[in-house]
Amino acid sequence: MKVRLWLGDAIYGVNDGLAAIFGIIAGVAGFTANHRMILLSGWFGALASTLSMAAGAWLAARSENELSERDSAILHARVQRDMQGEIDKLTARYEHRGFNSEEAAWITKRLAERPEQLMQLISQEEGIDNEHHRSPMHSFLFAGVSTLIGACIPMLPLMIFPPSLAFIAAAIVSVIAHFAVGSVKSMVTMRSWWISGLEMMAVGIVVGLASYGLGLMTSRIV
Repeated sequence: MKVRLWLGDAIYGVNDGLAAIFGIIAGVAGFTANHRMILLSGWFGALASTLSMAAGAWLAARSENELSERDSAILHARVQRDMQGEIDKLTARYEHRGFNSEEAAWITKRLAERPEQLMQLISQEEGIDNEHHRSPMHSFLFAGVSTLIGACIPMLPLMIFPPSLAFIAAAIVSVIAHFAVGSVKSMVTMRSWWISGLEMMAVGIVVGLASYGLGLMTSRIV
């Protein structure tokens, strides 16, 4: 479960960096043929996107942990106020799941003898997870690195190829990368890999064309 969660976050980060930076360089390329400006805009965008995603992941992890701790504290106080009432609710739930009244009462009685286990079980029944808090720093680094990796994909051709071919190469590489990311995403979504890949590739093409067209229109107005 945890591996699937991290894999999903990684795919999201790579896709965000790839799509955002491809859109930026396409828009700037539509506005100007100045290779230096396209390159600088892409790297500034990569930096901003990386920091934004990393900070967002850090805040999300902290908020998730704080909410879980708050819910746990509220539940703990509720149980302390009315322990028997919570035990009765738990007994009723076991009866609803197929145990007879004697079996359900025996189970909850044994649990009541172990307050920590009882509290843990009640927390699980309430959907509160106290055991799998996410590390904000790990989320920060993971989101930042994955976004930076995605952002570097359209930037590398701009640095390798001559200015006359750089943007075309970046566009081709970005479209292919969108297909690859979409295909890998199918490992999480369990969809067909080629449908997921084509869907993501179509999104990349639309983003590129829309950004380039907007840049071209702006250049004519300005």
